[in-house]
Amino acid sequence: MYLLAPNIELLFTEAGDYHDRVRAAAASGFTAVEMWGPTGVDAPATPKDIPALKAALEETGVQLTAQLAEPRTQFMIPPWDHTEFFRKLDEGVDIASELGTPRLVVGSGTGFGGWKRQVQLDKLIEIYQKAIAQIDGSGVTLVLEPVNVRVDHPGSLLDRTAEAVYVARGVDSPDFGVLYDIYHSAVEGEDMAAELENAGDVIKYVQLADAPGRGEPGTGSLDWAERFGILRASGYDGPIGLEYYPQTASEESVRLIREVAAAA
Repeated sequence: MYLLAPNIELLFTEAGDYHDRVRAAAASGFTAVEMWGPTGVDAPATPKDIPALKAALEETGVQLTAQLAEPRTQFMIPPWDHTEFFRKLDEGVDIASELGTPRLVVGSGTGFGGWKRQVQLDKLIEIYQKAIAQIDGSGVTLVLEPVNVRVDHPGSLLDRTAEAVYVARGVDSPDFGVLYDIYHSAVEGEDMAAELENAGDVIKYVQLADAPGRGEPGTGSLDWAERFGILRASGYDGPIGLEYYPQTASEESVRLIREVAAAA
């Protein structure tokens, strides 16, 4: 069975603060959760009480599968000063190590109209090669997320899974890979089976939401038994983040996806 990790920015918010959401997820039978940025900088989130969060994770035995790297950086927009990204990267890795998080999610930022797309993809490779060298030996993996530009992230440079795969192969490190988000890929009209076949083992993390709408599985038009069949056939057997906006109470919203994951 796939390990499902509810996103505690969006799910189990009924419980209150983030550490209490971890406990609520554990009480519902989950052994993993994910979250967005740990400090709330450049993210629509309240800054976390890291000691309280750590205590809740240790108390429940729940694993934090992923968190965002902060700040979200516009890598391609002049004046191309990435100092703060690299400075905060060390802080993010320290927090990840404290919380036992094996992955930091990174992005591409907005594309720059003054450069050819290929130039920008190659610049991303350079940036993330430097980042990987900086955190070498930390045990933390960086996962690059392509996002849809049609609905949620207009202007983002990376909106195609294949281009994120190109960057990951260019970085060429076991500590760098791609976050494949089933929702973003579906919104962009991608063929999931073809994308995963092309990506191979550079897929290091998966997230999901239904499409359209970005609600829980069952609220959109995706066939989840089919999607999980494709995922299983691709060879991916890692955790899956539940990053959706629940349309019902959290515990009810996970019912269908838990059934599908159990059968996959």
